[in-house]
Amino acid sequence: MTIATDITPDLNLSEKLQQQSYQMAQAAAIAADDRKGENIVLLAIGEVSTLAEYFVIATGFSKAQVRAISGSAEDSIAEQFGRKPKHIAGEQDGSWVLLDYGDVIVHAMMEKEREYYDLEAFWGHAPKLEIALPERDSES
Repeated sequence: MTIATDITPDLNLSEKLQQQSYQMAQAAAIAADDRKGENIVLLAIGEVSTLAEYFVIATGFSKAQVRAISGSAEDSIAEQFGRKPKHIAGEQDGSWVLLDYGDVIVHAMMEKEREYYDLEAFWGHAPKLEIALPERDSES
């Protein structure tokens, strides 16, 4: 598991934790991590655009893994917040699945698509936020 490390320190983290959009984005990122997603990034798109408040971007290394990441994110958000995506794109192909909740957009992508579209560069002026992953049991 890898998480982006070039993160902007967030002085208002406790305030954001109270916002449902932020909590949903965190839940999607944790779900992506649970499905072994790599290079998981949380962008505060709302700081620079009205498109959404947050983007969650994660890489999968097979179409099945991309679908598992998006499915896990969708299930987690439905379970924790009672919300379904307004729109889902790419499930059939599985190389890039997008879950659009309006305020949160989840992108699960194959490595090739992620490199080609390079959403982080396109939205490079949006702050990257820390992902609060739960502590893992160290049973071996």
